[in-house]
Formats: sequence, C-alpha cells, structure tokens
Amino acid sequence: MNSDNPIVFVVDDDYRVREALSSLISSVRLRVAAFGSAAEFLQSEKPDAPACLVLDLELPDIGGLELQQELAAGDAPPIVFITGHGDIPSSVRAMKAGAIEFLSKPFSEQELLGAIDTAIAVDRAARQKRSELAELQRHYNLLTPREREVLPFVVAGFANKQTAGDLGTSEITIGVHRGQIMRKMGARSLAELVRMADKLGIARATA
Repeated sequence: MNSDNPIVFVVDDDYRVREALSSLISSVRLRVAAFGSAAEFLQSEKPDAPACLVLDLELPDIGGLELQQELAAGDAPPIVFITGHGDIPSSVRAMKAGAIEFLSKPFSEQELLGAIDTAIAVDRAARQKRSELAELQRHYNLLTPREREVLPFVVAGFANKQTAGDLGTSEITIGVHRGQIMRKMGARSLAELVRMADKLGIARATA
C-alpha cells in the first residue's frame, strides 16, 4: 500500500454522524477509519501515512480536548474538531493546542473537506521533516566520538590550526577528521554541513 495515501480518522460517538462523515470523506477518494470512542481510536493500528483526525469534542470516555492533550506528546495527526455544543473557551483551548479547525454543527461539507485538506498537508510536511531529521541523525551516528568533538569547530568556521590547538592534536589530524565528517554526513559544502548541524541542534564552538 502506498504509504503516502492519506487517511482520515473519525472519532464520534454518534453512529449516524460517523456514517455520514465516512461517506463524505470516501466520496473525495480519501481512506477513512471511524471509531465510536477515544479508546477505540487509541487501540487501533495506524497506517504509516499522512493523516487527519476529525474529532468530536464530547465523547463518552475521554473528551476530545483530553484526547488532544494525550496525543500531543507523540506524532499524532493534526486535529479538526467538530461539535454540536461548542463554546468559545473550548475552541480557544483547542486552537492554542494546535488544532487545525474547530467546526460547530451544522457545518458545510466544503468547510470540513477544506479543513481536512489543510490538516493532511500539515501532517505531510511534518512527516517529511521528521524523516529528514531521522536521516540526518543516522548520518551523525556514523561519526566517531572524536569527529563529533571536531564538528562544532568546523561549523563555527574555525581553521584547522585553531581547532587542533584547542583539542590538543595536529592540524593534519583535524584535516582528516574534517574530511571524514563531510563524507559521513553527506555534506557537499560547508554551508550544507552548517544547516545539518543546526537541524540537529548542535551548538557551534566559541573562541
């Protein structure tokens, strides 16, 4: 199955709402999986694909806002809240916590589909960013402890001679380490290596 084939999760305790939303979402050729409670959703297997969670605010077990908070620690899909009992404090709380949209019933089909499109685009970008970071970390893990010591000096623009002096080794050795760092990280230029280090959160050495 294409891992980029998006899926929409629907969590609503009203069977009629689940059926209607599933039918609407399927009509625009999106995969959909519907659940009657937060527990059912949490226990389900999730495909490795861009996703969106259409979540009812009021659920019989865990409320929508509580589920949003529980999911916040992981790589959960962006949330589109739907509710028949919306209030301003709930909507503000949901949006501050990163919800894409907060729709009060009745809402139009286009409003919901537009919010789902936005959520899937946000999730696709986040997944791409996580994938790139994981790949960078894989390259970084190839470095020896000494090469990891040298890296902050390289990205800070230190000359090999100065780096060698600070680390108590020879200029030639630092040159070798520098070459190995560039090769293992897959960096084609110093500027690219600097961007990689920034994404990994590696602090630059200071004089």
